[in-house]
Amino acid sequence: MPMNRRELLTASVAGAAILRHGREALAAPPGNIQVAIDAAKSGKPINPMVFGGYMEPATTSVWAEMLSDRKFARPVVSAQPAAAPSNGPAGFRFRGEPFRPVGPEGTVVMDTVRPFVGKHSPLVKLAGSDPRGIQQSRLRLVKGKAYEGRVYLAGDPGAKVVVRLVWGSGGSDSQTVLISALTSVYQKFPFRFTPTADSTDARLEIVGTGSGAFHVGTASLMSADNVQGFHAGMIRLFKEEGFKMFKWPGGNFVSAYDWRDGLGDRDKRPPRGNESNDVGLHDFIALNRLVGAEPDLTINSGYGSAREAAEEVEYCNGSVNTRMGRMRAENGSAEPFNVRCWTIGNEMYGPWQAGRMSLNQYWVKYNNIVDAMKAVDSTIKVVLGGASICEKSIGGAEKKGNFFPSIWEPPITAKLPYEFHSLDDWDSWLLANCADNVDFLSEHTYAYPELIFDAGKQSFVEVKDPLQFKARRIANRIGGFFDAWEKYVEKVPALKDKDIKFIFDEWGNRNRSMAGNGPGGGGGFGRPTGMLTPLSHALLLHELFRHSDKVAASCATGGLRVLTDNSGDEVGMTPEGVVFKLLQNHFLNAVPVAVDGNSPQPMMPGTAYVDRGIKPTGSPTYPLDVFAAFSGDRKKFLISVVNPTEEANSLTPKIGGVSLRGQGKLYQIAPPSFDSNNEAGKEPAVKIVESLQNGVPAIVQAPPFSVSLYEFEVA
Repeated sequence: MPMNRRELLTASVAGAAILRHGREALAAPPGNIQVAIDAAKSGKPINPMVFGGYMEPATTSVWAEMLSDRKFARPVVSAQPAAAPSNGPAGFRFRGEPFRPVGPEGTVVMDTVRPFVGKHSPLVKLAGSDPRGIQQSRLRLVKGKAYEGRVYLAGDPGAKVVVRLVWGSGGSDSQTVLISALTSVYQKFPFRFTPTADSTDARLEIVGTGSGAFHVGTASLMSADNVQGFHAGMIRLFKEEGFKMFKWPGGNFVSAYDWRDGLGDRDKRPPRGNESNDVGLHDFIALNRLVGAEPDLTINSGYGSAREAAEEVEYCNGSVNTRMGRMRAENGSAEPFNVRCWTIGNEMYGPWQAGRMSLNQYWVKYNNIVDAMKAVDSTIKVVLGGASICEKSIGGAEKKGNFFPSIWEPPITAKLPYEFHSLDDWDSWLLANCADNVDFLSEHTYAYPELIFDAGKQSFVEVKDPLQFKARRIANRIGGFFDAWEKYVEKVPALKDKDIKFIFDEWGNRNRSMAGNGPGGGGGFGRPTGMLTPLSHALLLHELFRHSDKVAASCATGGLRVLTDNSGDEVGMTPEGVVFKLLQNHFLNAVPVAVDGNSPQPMMPGTAYVDRGIKPTGSPTYPLDVFAAFSGDRKKFLISVVNPTEEANSLTPKIGGVSLRGQGKLYQIAPPSFDSNNEAGKEPAVKIVESLQNGVPAIVQAPPFSVSLYEFEVA
């Protein structure tokens, strides 16, 4: 019979008898780490949705659009913008500059009377043979690759308009499409180009000659190999990495997002902020189906209402006989989407959040929203977007450090961590007042590998920790949440019978120093960290696997990034993507078994319920971390060993409760140096190397900063 997490830990302790020698001191002597694996003691299967990705919002990373501000949310003016940041989301940094006028000042005006979409559209005034219009530069093209697009135009009969793609200065370094006669009604004109040379500074021109004027409604340019509007390379890599869930629209974006704005003709959806609003419900569902993932739809509980949430459920899941289901069919999908997982709101505890309200008001709104949604479809599962004392406390520490400055957020005067069941403990109050309307509980989990929170100083301080401590900080944040959960159950014993599962739907490292103004400032994810981030991912996933009885899903923030070449095409995986692929390919639906050892993990520096829990995380095989499981079909036996140190280590395995046969395989990520990285156009330095194994090694060798996964046939 499968065991829960607590029983599995108990069994792990009992499994120590398998060891040749008894448990010794707290830290094992060098070279004498021993691990006992008892396959007779198993836990719950790992939920596939643990391997999830998070998007905020989707169009900045996975959408194939090459043009910036294609619906003209901002005026077309002559001033040149600053260059796009090099660490911007994949795809975004390869879009062109915003459209600029072609012609003298006053050539282009923004017409607010006859806008095609949004609040205004460009009106181009013509002057005979002098070409006038708009252009967008800094586009990246590949020789011989086809690009397709469209433009909506309206204009006077005397206007003669062309669309031109230019990739060089020579007479043959461009292609032109002649537009047929314009009318006063906007019409769609498709075009297609195939450049004859590579370029990192191509431009798209929409220009006219003749008399009168013409309007540009909207324009689009994509690589012709896009898959339903998405980057073909990203779809391929997402499938290869094994994403099984996507959360959308996610993050702070959702609290002011009206899901109805994302319906209908993509070109006629109004732009929203810096987004062209090209990815809506139908597009997001298409992405999930292309990759083979489950959707997790986030409900706007900020400015949104219970009625809007209920209508969204009916739109997604209702039959064509319902009002909203009929609208879905009219928009191209007669069959329901059958979305099962719905997250209610995002970080509604934060002063930064649109529509934030006091805690006692929010739990009323939350219950109203869930009641309305489940009245439409009682089979859906809802996620309470709460915040444990851990999430609230690390957010308070960030505020004390002014990591995310804002004049609208009040200073933090309370001593951290916050007190359990105080007014700052959102999960405590929400669970007490919403437990009957909770299927899953959400937690956002970020860590600072280079920092710890000093309770005495009440601030983050920099530490010069060994790699194994830096890499484990994110897993320790997970451990802190489970320690906090026990406190909530003590206060509300009825939670024991609710079987509430947990979703860590945002997690990742914030690679920042206290200086705050350098490459890691602002809590960014883009600063090169060598093998630190991949090892952090591996340790966190191990920790989620160990809690397979309680964890329903997780989403790695930034997990949807891939390697891109100079043209913006997706060509490979980041090092953390390689780790994700390795563990997903083998531990999907896997069944954990008991693991014990003679070298307990030490308690790391930091503060309980801020950057760690009250108990160490990981297997008792310090400094290594070991996880073992049966494959989902129980035909394979799996042992994963993470070495998060800069030295080679080894361990002696003892396996009981299962018979293994034949040769096994070792899948290993062991790059040549800690600073190894994967670069477009080069052989990846961080990769999975497969080799045969003649049975379980008597001594398992773990190279520095490595992940080693052993696979054996079960007799």
